Amino acid sequence: MFISALLPCNGKAIHSRHSITRSFMANKKKIDQTRQQLLAAIEAAESRKADDIVLLEMGKHSGAFTDYFLICSGSNPRQIQAIADAVQEQLQKSGLRPAHVEGYNQAEWVLLDYVDFVVHIFSTRARNFYNLERLWKSATQLNAAEFIAAASAPRKARASSAAGKRLRARVSKRK
Repeated sequence: MFISALLPCNGKAIHSRHSITRSFMANKKKIDQTRQQLLAAIEAAESRKADDIVLLEMGKHSGAFTDYFLICSGSNPRQIQAIADAVQEQLQKSGLRPAHVEGYNQAEWVLLDYVDFVVHIFSTRARNFYNLERLWKSATQLNAAEFIAAASAPRKARASSAAGKRLRARVSKRK
């Protein structure tokens, strides 16, 4: 139930129902925008034949500094750099640039920090060693196909989609 009374705020009266609704809508828009950016990053990584693409959705109480990790692998340094280049080029088309890039020259583990999500591109050896999926096991893990299916399904159908059912089953098993 919304509070419909007028509440004082810095000497001005605001209608709390509208401010709550505006705040909710702004947050929802940001989440949708982040998901669209993640879809673009996944498509770019797939276009360069990235292996084992996994998305970790960090929980609010995980203590993570971002909302998502996009993790994938390349088989050699040139492929790892090509994946990183493709992700940056694709996201730059929508005006998004990484806040920070690490490891590009060594191409063992390239990190592209986009604040709301972080892209990790590993060599197979480095991915097995660091094993971020195990380190962040409290995060909800999705493969690229599940995320794409969930993001592209109509809003009302998402809750009943097969990917949504698998995700809910996986989460309930962890509890």
